[in-house]
Amino acid sequence: MNNNDIFKKLRVALQLRDDQIVEIMQLVDFRISAAELGAFFRNADHPKYMDCGDQVLRNFLNGLVIHLRGTKENPKKPMEVIQQNQQAVQKNNSEKNKTAPKTGFNKKPAAGVKPKNKKPETKIQAVEKVKFKNGKK
Repeated sequence: MNNNDIFKKLRVALQLRDDQIVEIMQLVDFRISAAELGAFFRNADHPKYMDCGDQVLRNFLNGLVIHLRGTKENPKKPMEVIQQNQQAVQKNNSEKNKTAPKTGFNKKPAAGVKPKNKKPETKIQAVEKVKFKNGKK
């Protein structure tokens, strides 16, 4: 398990978005862009994949401690912070569902109503019938 896997698992477990991770990194004065984060979360075989170094993961973990626990002067309760993150994710998901453009492509015809002027679909066979011998008689 490498640093990228650890970073991905923490992101999913804590339900963090890229902008939240950037803010967490800024708590420890470590500047990173959302595009650089995207390179860490890609598949290893992707051409834009980048290994997550020890320094990046260390700064994220230190920032995560401050984000969840707060500082000595201003302590926080970690579970309250996690619940706020969950509520923000749910709110963001519900806003996306409301603002999604509605198209007529997904409409289903009413029960018992047949579509007009619809041509019968011809079945196209992608692979012709092929007979393999493989050296056998």
